Amino acid sequence: MKILIVEDEPKTGTYLKQGLTEAGFITDLAVTGTDGQYLALTETFDLIILDVMLPGINGWDVLRALRAAGKSMPVLFLTARDQVDDRVKGLELGADDYLVKPFAFSELLARVRTLLRRGKVVEPDTLTIADLEINLVRRRASRSGQRIDLTAKEFMLLTLFLQRQGEVLSRTLIASQVWDMNFDSDTNVVEVAIRRLRAKIDDPFEPKLIHTVRGMGYVMELRNQ
Repeated sequence: MKILIVEDEPKTGTYLKQGLTEAGFITDLAVTGTDGQYLALTETFDLIILDVMLPGINGWDVLRALRAAGKSMPVLFLTARDQVDDRVKGLELGADDYLVKPFAFSELLARVRTLLRRGKVVEPDTLTIADLEINLVRRRASRSGQRIDLTAKEFMLLTLFLQRQGEVLSRTLIASQVWDMNFDSDTNVVEVAIRRLRAKIDDPFEPKLIHTVRGMGYVMELRNQ
């Protein structure tokens, strides 16, 4: 599970990131509303912990932008604004919970886990495009009825492509989603992984499914030949 924390107070942000990481979550921290909104709109998170008073863009407007963009991940407001009107405003804008500072971490963690359970959607067992199919439960891939052996990372990469087929995925996004790492321009791990995946699921077959979009990234889609 991946959580985005949008918090401008350094001690609170560090405390939240450390505590949630120790609880087993992957966490990203943004210290401005502008950065938080960008990350939330361009990457995939299971939950967002959002302050209200933030540099750049306030939490209210960040949440408005997310819901307007169709982003439905749970959002927990964590703020010193403790007026009833503020709580009502947050919930009416589409927040899923509202916790006032100062807070007990144990309560925050309990609320996070409750929201994640509540927001969990039923994923399909299989994903397909053309004659390529992966079974997410059995962790198997096949094309034209032929089973394809993949490493764990190759399977994660292929799953990401299938879940977001038709969408151009940048190397930065792929690196963060598959390897949980910030992209380093001196690292060719993404290119190597794409090349190896193509050798298994594209090179022996037609039509080709993984395409390079020069200067932008990669996309999985069925194109007219």
